[in-house]
Amino acid sequence: MNTKKQILALVAFSSLFISCTKNDIDIVPQNYTIPDTYTFDRNSTTSVDYSGQSSRISMLQEMGDYYKTQATAGNEVNETVLNNMYSNSGNPFSSTDLNTSGKQLKDKTAASTDYFTLLYGGGSTVEQASVRTFFQTQFTQGNNASLGNNAAVGVAGKYLDGTSTRLFAANGLEPQQVVLKGMMGASFMDQIANNYLSVNKLDAGTNVIDNTNKVVEAGKNYTTMEHNWDEAYGYIYGGDIASTNSFKFWSSYINQVNNDTDFNTLKAAIDLAFRKGRAAIVANDYTTRDAQIAIIKEKLALVPAVRAVFYLQEGKAKLITDNGAKAFHALSEGYGFIMSLRYTNKPGTNNPYFTKTEVDTMLNSLISGPNGLWDIDNISPKLDAISAQIATKFGFTVAQAATVN
Repeated sequence: MNTKKQILALVAFSSLFISCTKNDIDIVPQNYTIPDTYTFDRNSTTSVDYSGQSSRISMLQEMGDYYKTQATAGNEVNETVLNNMYSNSGNPFSSTDLNTSGKQLKDKTAASTDYFTLLYGGGSTVEQASVRTFFQTQFTQGNNASLGNNAAVGVAGKYLDGTSTRLFAANGLEPQQVVLKGMMGASFMDQIANNYLSVNKLDAGTNVIDNTNKVVEAGKNYTTMEHNWDEAYGYIYGGDIASTNSFKFWSSYINQVNNDTDFNTLKAAIDLAFRKGRAAIVANDYTTRDAQIAIIKEKLALVPAVRAVFYLQEGKAKLITDNGAKAFHALSEGYGFIMSLRYTNKPGTNNPYFTKTEVDTMLNSLISGPNGLWDIDNISPKLDAISAQIATKFGFTVAQAATVN
């Protein structure tokens, strides 16, 4: 071969190598195993770590418990304490491990790669700031409600529910439930669907070639891609204690939705997709990995949709029998789950199932009267309309969702 031909051949070969994608460099072992549990090892040592996600789940749990215990004891719900919990400042938690973890919820609220960095899904930095401020407003609302009044039309205050005391804002929303369910979406869902399961994050930089060659992070036993996947998993299962059947947040609500015969394949589908996707990453099978991402995004989005409709309909029923505040607990949970819909990600679109504008319209409709939820005579038609809108979008009926326990 003459020199010119050799040069041309080398250029062609180099161009092919440089332009290759993760699909071009799949090196897939034949018949790789998908484990029965989420257990992955390297050199006989676990390669799974989602401790940061476990910490944030515990932080949100403690924030919710703080509202409840202070209210039931007749004490002030101190908004400074809640703000410190939100940003993990001033040693606000009962656990030293949480206080010194270096983790917080605030910087993971509306902070995903796709929606709030690359600005897919209609996100923006303005929205990010607005979402964080909204949650901090709920801390103030909890404080106002704890200061002695009984909840009444247009009055923030307390309501005795059995042996517990619940706190309600003047518009009837329960700040504790808005924070818990809303942050499940704005933090946990957003991080799962739009950050750690984002191909933009999984494949960033040299992640693909490093994972293919099993280059682990410095001082760690996992590749960056493996760890990103584990962190998505941790935002669902990182708070579970299997020995006591204790399940937190998304894991708990996946179980609840799965208990209904209309949705009883949901849990198995999500669990399998996480295990299969992680095994595919180990095997450099990126095509299978991406297929599992789509399954997880689709199935997980169904959970807030079903639970939103369930709580709207439960609240509607209690408005008839209770005529007020007790029903507002369920409606506040529904409100929070509707918030979560903004952070879902419809496979193949990099957009939520409902836009921010659509979600805001539903939320505003719920509390649009002069006295919010207290305008009970006008609420039921709104609850039915919103329920039907959500159910239609996801392909189930209101009746199906309303029977989930």
